[in-house]
This record gives sequence, structure tokens and C-alpha cells, in this order.
Amino acid sequence: MTPVAKTERLMMLPSDQDMSGRTFGPEERKYVEEVLASGTLTTTKGKFGRLLEQKFAEKLGVKYAYACTSGSAAIHIAVAAVNPNPGDEIVTTSITDMGALTPLMYRGAVPVFAEVDPKTLNVTAKTIEAVLSERTKAIIVTHLFGNPCEMDEIMALAKERNIPVIEDSAQTFMAKCGDKFAGTIGDIGCFSFQQGKHMTTGEGGMVVTNDDAIARHMFLYINKAWGYGDANPDHYFMALNYRVSELQAAVALGQLEKLEECVANRQRTAAMLAELLKGIDGVETPMIANGSTHVYWKYCLTVDDTKIDGGSVGMANLLKEKNIFSAPRYIVKPAFMCQVFQEKNTLGDSHFPFNLARPEAVDYSMDKYPATAKALHDVLVLPWNEKYTEEHVRYIADNVRIVASKLRK
Repeated sequence: MTPVAKTERLMMLPSDQDMSGRTFGPEERKYVEEVLASGTLTTTKGKFGRLLEQKFAEKLGVKYAYACTSGSAAIHIAVAAVNPNPGDEIVTTSITDMGALTPLMYRGAVPVFAEVDPKTLNVTAKTIEAVLSERTKAIIVTHLFGNPCEMDEIMALAKERNIPVIEDSAQTFMAKCGDKFAGTIGDIGCFSFQQGKHMTTGEGGMVVTNDDAIARHMFLYINKAWGYGDANPDHYFMALNYRVSELQAAVALGQLEKLEECVANRQRTAAMLAELLKGIDGVETPMIANGSTHVYWKYCLTVDDTKIDGGSVGMANLLKEKNIFSAPRYIVKPAFMCQVFQEKNTLGDSHFPFNLARPEAVDYSMDKYPATAKALHDVLVLPWNEKYTEEHVRYIADNVRIVASKLRK
């Protein structure tokens, strides 16, 4: 496959922030209208919340799935299920969203950041092992951009140390690690239905597990620890209301029915782009672990600034002129460099839970994370969604090649 002839035309790419890049249609409208006609908007009495959970569990082949209000809520629920004591440590990735970190602190756990592989931007068994301690209560692995972590090695390490694993699969719907879906390999999987995800309700999430005891705790935590269905229900422990509404569940059900097609479209066009970008010196396409499949929440390039003048930033600036709005370096800085971590700004002036931590566990200095710095320096995150066509892909490929040629050192 070779690029089409170069052109100066401008194209507008589909965006996952509006209908141009989303798949809403008669299915979602039908379900929402049914909810409104019923007059029942709470999932404690309606049918769509339960139906969504049942169908989601069936899709992934797990015993339990529970809907919740966001991906951040999903992480909070998962952390609550492993029930850390104040000051316990949870190992997580150095490159993640703040919404995957604040739930740890709200539960009194201390985030401990593992390094990443500079090519995949994912944690590895080796980087996780380097920061484990006697205080480690759980490991959170984030499958970044739709590209799964190397789960065989990570699970072997976790089982050897008897540490539960939480998978942050917010960006990794239907990705496979061997014969299993990402999110179903660890003890708990967490998903997000935020606007730009593979399936969306604007905001929303899901937690999944095969463990009966964990499932019970997560169900209760979503419901203020009220024992719905119990013979003598009570509020058994401190918990929140993380329920979705029937309206969200209705939209999610319509989206779930399209999920496999959505993922297949992203994979098909991503494979096309990888082929079109072959052979560009200084620009690498995504690296995928053996036996895994990538589902392309975004499409990431690695840009070598010893060969491309200005690196990822230089390329992004020129691509923007062609309406390709990429994100050089993904995030401005790792979350642990944000003020909340650097100044330990949590509850009042207590600095909780950092005041309970080992000093070395909360040494959040950038010089401890050279691979993270390298990964963020080199990465260029291209927008991606299921509405891309061959024409869109060729447009992106042509312009990446043109920009790389212009910036060649």
C-alpha cells in the first residue's frame, strides 16, 4: 500500500467530541424513549441497568459487571474492594490520568509510581517489582491508548507476592491478551464510558470481576453499602452512591451492541496507517506485546528528535496546519508532578495519606523517572475513532510523511 499523491487540500477529520466521530443512532434513541415512557429513571427499579451489566459481563466472559458513574468511580470502587488501611501503598503507573489517582488517596492509600517502557508507555513486571514493598496492598496496571500491558509477567509477579491486580482498561475495550480480554485477567477490571472512549454515555463506567467476595464488596460500595436483596439489609460500611441512571444505562446498552464493530473499524484503519507509515526514518508506529491486540483509543507515534527537528512538538505544530490536532507528549507532565502531589494538598492541612507514608515512597521527583521522561518527550498522540475511512487515513499518512520530510535533520 502506497500513499496517494500529495495535495494541499485541507480535510476535517471526524471527532469523538461530536456526531462526526460517534455512533449514536436509532438504537440508543429507542432505549432512551423506552426509559422515559416508563417514568423509572433509577436503576434500583428499572431494567436497563441490570440488562447492561448482564450483557457487558457476557461480552467479556466474566461473572460480574457493575455499572458506575465514571472511570474514576470504577477505580475508587476497585480500590475500596481491596480495602487498604491508611498508609498502605498501591503501585500504579507514572503516566495516567488524575482520575485514576485521587481515588487512591480518598481511600487513604499512598500512590507509588512505577516506571514505564519508553516505547509502549506501559508499566512492566520489572518496573513494578522495583517499587514493591511490604506495604504494597495492590497493583494497578493501565493499558494505555488501547495497548495492553504484558499481563503474563505481571500476573506471575503478583501471584508470587500475593498482591491483587486492578486493571485500568478505560482505554482498552475488547483488547486481547492471549485468549483473554484486557480487564478480565487481574482481580478487577475498570472501564470508562467518557465521551472519547470506544463506547460512551458522556460519563460513566463499569467494574468487572470473577471473584464472588470482591463482587459483593463492589456492588455494596456502589450502593452506599446498602444490602439490596438481603434478608435484613443495612448500611454495612462507609460507602458512596455511584449508581448510574436508567438513561445512561440505555445509551450504554445501545453503544455496547456496536462495540465489536467500533473496535474492528479502529483496528482496520490503524493497520492501514501502520502500513502507510513504514520506512519513515525517525518515526515509529506502536509496539504491541506478543499475543496481544491493540484497540487504538488513540494512535501513538514515537518521534526521534535526533532525526526530526523539534521532535513530536515540531511535528504536531505542522500537522495542526492541516487540521490534524495531535497531542505531543500526551500530557504536560506526569500526574505526580502536579501540585496535589508535590505539595501533598489533600484534606485540610493534614497531608493525609502522605503523612503516613515512607519518605522514599513519596519522593515524587522527575529525576527518578528517566524512562517516563523519555516516553513523554518522544510520543505524538494522533486522534482516532471508529468513523475514520481510508481517505482519512491516507490524509493523515500523507501529511505525516510531508512533515517528517520538512523537519528532517
